[in-house]
Amino acid sequence: MEEKLTRIKQEALEDLQDLEERAQLETWQVKHLGRNSEVMSVFKNLGDLPSEQRPVIGRLANQVKVALEEALEEKQEKLRQAEIRGKLEGERIDVTLPGRPVQTGGLHPTTRTMRELYRVFGDMGFQIYRSREVETDAYNFQLLNFPPHHPARDMQDTFFLESDQPRGDNPLLLRTHTSPGQIHAMREVTEKNPDNPPPIRIILPGMCYRYEQITARSEIQFNQIEGLAVGREITFADLKGTLSSFARRTFGEGARTRFRASHFPFTEPSAEMDVACFLCQGEGCSVCKGTGWLEILGCGMVHPTVLQNGGYDPERYSGFAFGMGPERITLMRHGIEDIRNFWSNDLRFLEQL
Repeated sequence: MEEKLTRIKQEALEDLQDLEERAQLETWQVKHLGRNSEVMSVFKNLGDLPSEQRPVIGRLANQVKVALEEALEEKQEKLRQAEIRGKLEGERIDVTLPGRPVQTGGLHPTTRTMRELYRVFGDMGFQIYRSREVETDAYNFQLLNFPPHHPARDMQDTFFLESDQPRGDNPLLLRTHTSPGQIHAMREVTEKNPDNPPPIRIILPGMCYRYEQITARSEIQFNQIEGLAVGREITFADLKGTLSSFARRTFGEGARTRFRASHFPFTEPSAEMDVACFLCQGEGCSVCKGTGWLEILGCGMVHPTVLQNGGYDPERYSGFAFGMGPERITLMRHGIEDIRNFWSNDLRFLEQL
């Protein structure tokens, strides 16, 4: 049996030595190491040997099997290296050809606009304050002077969230504007120093949601940047000066603005701010609908009730607030006619801006 194992090993190694292609190795492996190979038959027939020979023959057969497996691995590596050398010698790479350009991503048009607005208001001393997108009815409406069943709520069709708890008077919802952040920010300050709270000057960027019909001018989700300034002796003149400076920094030194009286429950008095159409220079075009003006934001003095809900004494403190849509500003600056392009993820649109 020992002579048989020696012969098996010698014949297998000789066969392996003659192979020149990796595809032939599989056939060799089946023949010499497969289930029906000679070396495997020795293991199957160990029971037929005398008991004193079984350990010796079993150990010797295992040594032959291991030797063949190691020889196979070594042969596989040699043939693989030979293939690589053959390819390197036979193939040529022209290093003078220009390489393929690497495609890099870019910032979304709205993101670029928002970052520019961050810089503009940052230069004027405003800090960024972020608040949550899931709010309660109290923070989204009631504390902002929107009592239940107030008709102004009809202007902000709301996504209410399902909950195991009864809806009651304070259900969860997706915020319809960033204004709830005003209450959060004011309360963070006044809870630490209720008797003499410091002034606030912040902008509140973030996503808002309203259940609206999707058109070229409206979407169910949109970004908003809101501003809030609270302190002593703040007047409407401070509001106009801040927003006029913002318009010049954003649309150019020659930008003309106007304020029109309006109504918002959380500000009093309230106004809407327009900027002269920079496409037609105020002459009237399809973008400004022939008026020569483009509405860019709403604003006003913070309502005393909102100040009080935030922890500020309206007899001692005053403030102003404003809110704008970065998508609308981006639309106007680039002459984009359909707001749905911002959410379509169409690279043809994103790469042209």
